[in-house]
Amino acid sequence: MNTIKLIASDMDHTLLTEKGELPPNLDTYILQLDKIGIDFVIASGRPLYTLETIFSNVKHKMSFISDNGGVICYKGEVLFKSLLKPVDYHAMIEFVENKTEGIPILCGLPRAFVSEKNKMYETYLKTFYSKIAFVEELNKVTVDANKFTIYFPHKDSSAYYEKLFKPQYSNHFSVTVGDTVWIDIMNYGIDKGKAIRLLGKKLGLESEQMMAFGDTYNDIEMLRSVKYSYIVANAADDMKQYANFITDSNDNFGVIKIIDTIIGDEQPLE
Repeated sequence: MNTIKLIASDMDHTLLTEKGELPPNLDTYILQLDKIGIDFVIASGRPLYTLETIFSNVKHKMSFISDNGGVICYKGEVLFKSLLKPVDYHAMIEFVENKTEGIPILCGLPRAFVSEKNKMYETYLKTFYSKIAFVEELNKVTVDANKFTIYFPHKDSSAYYEKLFKPQYSNHFSVTVGDTVWIDIMNYGIDKGKAIRLLGKKLGLESEQMMAFGDTYNDIEMLRSVKYSYIVANAADDMKQYANFITDSNDNFGVIKIIDTIIGDEQPLE
């Protein structure tokens, strides 16, 4: 078996605990992996600026697949970005505001844009989008944006996906469901799977040299793209079909337990 050279992990409900906390001493693990020639990658629906803030001490020793693959950053260098057309995201804003109870979020590269009328959700949204501009007319904003997100406060994102977003957008865009409260729309073909394959190609890696951890539907393509695909024990039962292995839950630091075996020079079972 080839040596693992890249480890990618989703954030929410995978690496983070249910309290939203990172595993203890994670920076040390990332530095150890870098020292032995293994790239650690965060693969998240969150934007690059938020991820770089969270991992500020080690951001130049790791990589980020942000906005579900809309931007790839390798040790401080942006390798890839896929921008939505303004005409498309303006139409999406109108669709969400007219047909749903969701909160539209325009994911610009430097910051997110949200309608002023939804400022009541600022505290929660800033957990994911640390830089937000609240504007009077969201559909008048034109900016470089790589993702359009809808936040569903009533935790009904899956129902909205099946009823409205899948038939409306899935033939022309990548549409993913994250947890119970998010739907993300990117350019067609953009997802965590494509991103990890592009990053692997950049580093000259094969699937057998890559490992990934996830818990939900926007992780499926990433899990399918690597040989060593893990879901955490707290993932939904229907996610088992997309992973070759299962590790402990996020609250029991399942990702770290596998990393420990790798740092200890014990490769996972084939």
